[in-house]
Amino acid sequence: MPAVASRGRGRRSVNEINMVPFIDVMLVLLIIFMVTATVITPGAINVPTAGKSSRPPENYMIVAIDDKGVYSHNTGRTGGKDTPLQPAQSEAALIASVQQALAGQPDMPVLLAADKNLPYQQVMSLMGRLREAGVQRIALSVK
Repeated sequence: MPAVASRGRGRRSVNEINMVPFIDVMLVLLIIFMVTATVITPGAINVPTAGKSSRPPENYMIVAIDDKGVYSHNTGRTGGKDTPLQPAQSEAALIASVQQALAGQPDMPVLLAADKNLPYQQVMSLMGRLREAGVQRIALSVK
């Protein structure tokens, strides 16, 4: 298409935008960004770690959920030794046994241990149910 169209009496210019300089500038910017992206190091993220207390609590309760969603619990330490986990029939039975264990000791901590393949929502809903049941101190088990 010619840059000048001749129609009638005189010369008239055609209004077109030349895209070649625009494309050249965009390609240069793309190359600059690609080179600088490999040079820039990403910022470090400070992930919190589990702290260690000076001494563990004397009495505590462990509530565990395995990868199939089966609940189990124990009353923690009796005589300095851990008691084995006992399976619970359902979440309601687990909450009832936790309430029964905490009847005399409302400040007793509950350690919540869950399998890493378990959905996060299930762990948080159990944590919420434990809060509703009157548990004041809940800790999450970490490796």
